[in-house]
Order: sequence, then structure tokens, then C-alpha cells
Amino acid sequence: MAETIDEAREAAATTQAPTRNPGLKALEKLVGTWKVSGETKGQLVYEWMEGGFFLIARGDTEQGGKRTKHIEIIGYDHEAGAEPANVLTSRLYTDQGDTLSYTHEVDDKGVTSWFGAKGSPAAFRARWIDDDTLSGAWEWPGGGYTLTLSRIKPSGAR
Repeated sequence: MAETIDEAREAAATTQAPTRNPGLKALEKLVGTWKVSGETKGQLVYEWMEGGFFLIARGDTEQGGKRTKHIEIIGYDHEAGAEPANVLTSRLYTDQGDTLSYTHEVDDKGVTSWFGAKGSPAAFRARWIDDDTLSGAWEWPGGGYTLTLSRIKPSGAR
């Protein structure tokens, strides 16, 4: 039992359930299974990790004759004992042993993903055509490619 008001407040603060970042709501539109078409072909599945703080993406794609499988964890970093970050980021891990970092902005109009930090010259910019179609392109100095995500089936949202 807490002996002082300060101890009681501290105990309450450490037992309160964490609050989801409101920016996660924009990711709900991605939840489900998607066909990837264009210069990259394959499938992506987005689902919430238990707790709803991170979106997990699993991909199986082919580009230029090379097949890659990956898992990506998307969310707002929250180091123990620190305030949650206010920037949406992700780490992507491939079956080839690669680890890639991205920064994202997602809203009702579309998705922008930068390779590394926001403002990187390598970026994916896509717009929602409708609730089940996201179309855009990865671009970087000297290259890029287009792709479209078409929803195959939705999944439960949080």
C-alpha cells in the first residue's frame, strides 16, 4: 500500500494502460491482403500486432526476376522510460538478410515512405484511387518503378 499521495500517483502512473498514438488510425486502411502489380508483383498482408501499437506487414514479391520475402514492423518507436516518438517509422527484414529502415506519412489521401529519414531522395509516393486501390511509385535519383496495391480481402481493423 502506498504511504504518500506521491507514491500513490507514481503507482497509478506505472499501472495505467499505454495510449495508442492517434496517427496509427490512418494505418487501418492498409489492414488486409493486397495484390501487388506493376513492375513489382506479389502479395502483401497487413495485420495489427496484439495490443494494436504496431502494424505487421508480410510480403512475397518479385521484381526484375528476383523473389523476396519480408516482414516489416510499422509504428511509433517507444523506448522504455521515454516518451513515444512522433514520427511513424518501420524496420523491414528480408529473407536475404537485409534490414531496411523507413519513415512514413499516411493519411486519407495516400502514403509517402522515405528510405531512411523523411526527405530522403529515395521515396515511395502513392495515392488512394479508392478504398481498395493504392497506386504510386518508388523514385530515387536515376531510377524508380511503379506499382499498384489492389485489396484482395479486408481484415479486422482496430
